[in-house]
This record gives sequence, C-alpha cells and structure tokens, in this order.
Amino acid sequence: MSLAGATVTGFSCARCGKEYGPGEASTTCPACGIDGILDVRYDYGEIAAHFGREDLERSTENSHWRYLPLLPVGSGETLPPLRTGWTPLYRAAGVLGLPNLFVKDESGNPTASLKDRATSVGMARAIDEGVAAVAAASTGNAGCSLAGFAAAAGLPCFIFVPADAPRPKIAQLLVYGATVFAVDGSYDDAFDLAARAIDAFGWYDRCCAVNPFLVEGKKTVAFEVCEQLGFRAPDTVFIPVGDGCIASGTYKGFAEFARLGFIDRMPTLVGVQAEGCDPVRRAFDGCCEMVPCEASTCADSIAVGHPRNWRKAVKGVTASGGRFMTVTDDEIVSAIRDLARATGIFGEPAGVTAFAGLTRAVREGAVGSDETVVVLMTGSGLKDPESALEAVGEPIAVGRSLDEVERAVADVPGGR
Repeated sequence: MSLAGATVTGFSCARCGKEYGPGEASTTCPACGIDGILDVRYDYGEIAAHFGREDLERSTENSHWRYLPLLPVGSGETLPPLRTGWTPLYRAAGVLGLPNLFVKDESGNPTASLKDRATSVGMARAIDEGVAAVAAASTGNAGCSLAGFAAAAGLPCFIFVPADAPRPKIAQLLVYGATVFAVDGSYDDAFDLAARAIDAFGWYDRCCAVNPFLVEGKKTVAFEVCEQLGFRAPDTVFIPVGDGCIASGTYKGFAEFARLGFIDRMPTLVGVQAEGCDPVRRAFDGCCEMVPCEASTCADSIAVGHPRNWRKAVKGVTASGGRFMTVTDDEIVSAIRDLARATGIFGEPAGVTAFAGLTRAVREGAVGSDETVVVLMTGSGLKDPESALEAVGEPIAVGRSLDEVERAVADVPGGR
C-alpha cells in the first residue's frame, strides 16, 4: 500500500476542551486526569489536498486500511496482518416494515466483532513504538480482539476479565495464547486492576477510554456505511452503547466524511443501552454528569457500569440530533432470534441490542417508514450460545424411528 496514515496535529480534551500538541499528552488530559478523554486532531486541509472520494472509488483495498489517510498510523509497512473491516452492509428490506433497512454485520472481522477495528489501529501504533507487551481489561470481545492481533504480531498479551465472562470468550482468549486474569468482580473492577497492572509493568494499554487512538479505528465503520450506500448518509443509525466508544467513533466517522465533502449531511444517531445498565442514557436525559451504576444485563459486552468514554458519546449523539434509549434483557434476547430469522444474521446479546432498540422505536412510532436506517450488529452470536438457546429453546428429542419424526413435524410449518 503506497498511502500513508494521517499526521496527528494534537489532541483536545472532551471534558475541559484544552488542546495539546502531539508530544504534550499521550493518554488522558493532564489537567483532568482519567475523566479527560482525548480526541485525536488532524489537519483536514492537508488530508483533503491528497485524498479524495475518487481515491476510494478506485481503491482495490478490501479492508478498512482503504481509509489509511484518515487514520493515525504510519505507512502500510507495519500494519497488522489480519484483514479487518469492509464488512457487509446487508439490505433487510421489509423487516419491521422498513423498506430501507440495512444491517452492518461486524461478525466477519478476524475475531468476530467490531472491536477489531479499534485493535488494529492500536496494534499498528504498538508495533511502530516497539512495545514489549500489550494488555487490556475487557468483558470479552475487546480482549479477544487484542489477543488475536497480539498472536499475529508475536507479542505477549495480558487480559483482565470479570470471572463471569461467557466461557466461549474465555476459550477464545486462551486459544490465542493470552495470559488471562479472571477478576472476582465486575468489568469495572477488572478495568481498575488492569490499569494498575499496566502502570506497574509498562504494558501497552489497548483500552479505548484511555488510549485515544483506538476510537479512530471504530470510526471506519461509519466510512464504510457511507461508501456502501453510494456515498450517502443514512437517515438514522442505531448503535449499542457500553463504554461509549462505538458511539463516539461512529459520530466522528460521519463527521469527518461530511467535513471532507464525501457526504452532504450527518445522520441521526440513536444510542441503545440495556435497561439494567444505562448510565450514559441517564446522563444524556438529565443533561448532567454521568453517575456510575451496578451493571445488570445479559449483554455482557455493554455491561459497563462506569463508562469512561461517555462524554464523547453524549456529545456526538447530541450533535447529530439523536438520543439515547434503553431496552430490556427480554427484548435483547428476543432480538437474537428475530434478527437471525429475518435476515440470517446471528448476533450475540450486545451485538443485537441496536436491533432491539430499533424494534422498540418502530413499535413506538419513532421511526418513519420512509427513513433509511442502519443497525450496527457488533458481534457474532457464537460468542454467547447460551443466550441464543435462551431465545430459541432446545432441539426436538427423537429416537431412531421415522414415525417419531413424522409425529414431531406434524405441526411444524413446511414439515409436510
């Protein structure tokens, strides 16, 4: 690849607004501490002078590295080898009565979730910096992503997860060769312990809420949606929200494409949280500071009671004219089945939370039938098969007789 990554001109703090040069801050705002999440800044005039829509139209790069001039990495020489992005945008015409519904299926990424977009950028920078080891706290998917990319790069990897994380995700971590610490507590407890260990041992931190470069990878999902719609922005995008990183990244992606003239308007963003873990929604509705809560939801990947990137998520959704909403665990479990049977796309609980939100919004009359709507499906259902079985029940038990099968299918549509 001959293109080069974007030159970072500095950072700005989402909390106090203070700006820093490239060498003045590396993680969070020095003035605000852990609450001062940084945003990466670029010279968009310089980018526009060397990178245009026509470059994308003739690109043969079928990964998110087609957007390298908008990403904070070096040349294409040290990029991670796992192909990430350029995932399908499936048209789901007629589902929920919406003729222009699309589902962005992120399960085709290397470790089967959208988190690979963030990890790929983080690993590119880690490789450039020559780090000795990488680490993260995770409810599962971010850790699996880092473990997979670390294995491909030959780097030691340390992952901190809640002890009750789904077993398939634990298995994925261990298969990749990560050292896994099952923390007796919540994700927030795992986050705090990981932060102390990363500081003590000097590991490279993959956490999106601390490392501002990770969110830059997530914005590529918005770039792809625009391209796959023929350089048009959808009317509304439904996004699952845990830490707030996907929402903030998606907003930045659409905003950058609009700024560069690749699309002519911004879509409205709708952030969807689980009813049992909705501190970002509460901060948005109350126009107030986020108050942490105790997470209680089956959607483990968004079970974040103390979200660190909530401020950027709220700012982005607000700027888009959007809102936050909640759905129950029952709605999330039903969405696993409903999305799969309507589209053939199998998502985990967090992965289908945005679809559950859209389902409720349609039922409440909050989405027009003339709207072009995109739902982000962020992770494969194979990550959490137990939740899927809760949605669909068990198989029909039969012996070895055809008569038993005949009796069983008598009431099954298409059986006879």
